[in-house]
Amino acid sequence: MSSDNIYENNPLHGVGLEQVITELVDHYGFEILNAYLNLNCFKTHPSIQSSLKFLKKTDWAKNKVEAFYLYQYKNLPLADDSQFELPPRDRIVPAHQKPGEPAELSFEDAENLRQKRAKKTRERSSTPANPWGR
Repeated sequence: MSSDNIYENNPLHGVGLEQVITELVDHYGFEILNAYLNLNCFKTHPSIQSSLKFLKKTDWAKNKVEAFYLYQYKNLPLADDSQFELPPRDRIVPAHQKPGEPAELSFEDAENLRQKRAKKTRERSSTPANPWGR
């Protein structure tokens, strides 16, 4: 594999952000996207164009949507630690990994995921940081 095409197996290769949003909205709808991603652009007066405008200027949110596209919509196995550190568009997807059917998502699963994340956040914030490393 030459260095010119190492990203070609990444489903985001050659796909614009507008197409990503359109595919996600067509398949899941704004309500499910908001439930899973908790982004205001999918909640308050959502549209493809307003979401596109927000995501183009907000890298962390764009990365969140593109990761959702790869791992929920394209149903790829999660990236390894070294690839996970990279933005979704820069991740190298091994040639043997092929996109699958979009994951079945529900509001109940989204709520369970939200609660799990909130619990982790509470646990992290209740552990006092030790600035001296002792």
